[in-house]
Amino acid sequence: MITATTIFAISSQKQFEKIALKVFRFQHENNLVYRAFCDLMKVEPQKVKILQQIPFLPIQFFKSHNVVSNTNAIEATFTSSGTTGTNTSKHLVTDTSIYEESYRKGFSQFYGNIKDYVVLALLPSYLEREGSSLIYMVKDLIQLSKHSDSGFYLHNHDELIKKLLELDQSGQNVILIGVTYALLDLIEKQQFQLQNTIIMETGGMKGKRKEMIREELHNELCEGFGVSMIHSEYGMTELLSQAYSLGNGVFECPSWMHVLTRDTEDALSYIPEGKTGGLNVIDLANINSCSFIATQDLGKKNPNNSFEVLGRFDNSDIRGCNLMVL
Repeated sequence: MITATTIFAISSQKQFEKIALKVFRFQHENNLVYRAFCDLMKVEPQKVKILQQIPFLPIQFFKSHNVVSNTNAIEATFTSSGTTGTNTSKHLVTDTSIYEESYRKGFSQFYGNIKDYVVLALLPSYLEREGSSLIYMVKDLIQLSKHSDSGFYLHNHDELIKKLLELDQSGQNVILIGVTYALLDLIEKQQFQLQNTIIMETGGMKGKRKEMIREELHNELCEGFGVSMIHSEYGMTELLSQAYSLGNGVFECPSWMHVLTRDTEDALSYIPEGKTGGLNVIDLANINSCSFIATQDLGKKNPNNSFEVLGRFDNSDIRGCNLMVL
């Protein structure tokens, strides 16, 4: 039996691959939706010997099915924001302690001790709805920071500006994590020259502004906040882990998460590093749902296992993957 302790103790690529194959067999046996998908793909688990032979469940299945790998009670249901009239994804979580351990260890791996930071959150569109896994994570990080100045800001920009300037000028390390459009709104109101603050964007215009390419967006944010780099968080409702970019849009995964790039014309084939394809994510923290997800993001993988996100598929279904209607 694979446990969370085993997953979060992974320290090498070889170990990751060995445990990922065990998780695949566990989920094939215990996840009815995933097994049905594997059967349609005519995949025999005993013949799967490498990561590239594992079937990746199209992410849309989280909209139409209950993707779970055990019969335990559901502790939390995370939902995607979605747009009006569309189905939203739902991630049924039977053990929230695994999610908590995942984002705490992930944050620590890239940023060190959370107590070294004041965490300011500008996430209006997420705060205004129920079921956001991002809000769950940031709320916990705010509490773990144990700073009275840490907290959420909704539309009170004046208060946030005052707090941000005070903290930065005092030499306090700050992380300002914000949805993209809200960060742009903030720098339209105030230009900064921040010395001790990390700006982390979580993506998303949420229909509030026109979409921008990353270089243009990050240049505007760098200029507005007076910083040299914009950090980013790559996460989604369907994942219990995050990858982080410390600048230039290059993301790195924690040791229990891995990204592969599939051919956009043939979802069962993989393409070389440095080429653009669809992103397949292995998230072993998803032990109780599905750890092998074909996302709708386009990107490329670099030789050192880092990756870049370059856009999204235009069509609503992942080509070659819409095989199963139950």
